[in-house]
Amino acid sequence: MSVDPMAYETQFFGFTPQTCMLRVYIAFQDYLFETMLVVEGVMLKKLGGIPGCKISPSQIRKCTEKFLLFLKEHFDKLFSTMEEILLQLVLNIPKNVLLPEDRVKEQYPYSQEEFQALQDELQQLQQQCRAEVAMEQALQAELEEQNVVKAELEKILQCFDGLENICREHGAGNFKESFALLTQSSKKLQDVLKDVEEKSKKMEQYDQLM
Repeated sequence: MSVDPMAYETQFFGFTPQTCMLRVYIAFQDYLFETMLVVEGVMLKKLGGIPGCKISPSQIRKCTEKFLLFLKEHFDKLFSTMEEILLQLVLNIPKNVLLPEDRVKEQYPYSQEEFQALQDELQQLQQQCRAEVAMEQALQAELEEQNVVKAELEKILQCFDGLENICREHGAGNFKESFALLTQSSKKLQDVLKDVEEKSKKMEQYDQLM
């Protein structure tokens, strides 16, 4: 078998030419062995039908193996010639032929430094792309949060509108003025409640001392 790696041919065909030839060789060899077994079976059957035949099956097997060895030696020589022809003419890509994916390199050649610069630029662009995606996700989350707050504010405004309508129905006047008055009253009640709690604590302390 050929020892040439034939990497360019492997890139084009998707398999190594040597592997292809090896499979063809094994296929022919297996077919040769199977054929000889069939021939041996026919010979044994024919000899079994001849009265007084003194040729034993072991002798037939020895003759079959000898003939098989003879055929295999000639087959190996023939296959070696066939392999050389196929690898040089059929499965070989001439040195002056470029694959379609490699023609771009011929049109736009570049050095190792230029390739490294392109790699660095590509890496920077990837980082910028990831940063923009993260920023977009953050803005989307903030927008969703603003929509939630907006919905809550709309609910509060609807509640205020309902309270204002109730105040009008009961003759309470302007809701804003009523709400301000209610806030002041609530504050006064909180102050009174606080004063009561303080006096209650002082009375409890006095009772404990007594």
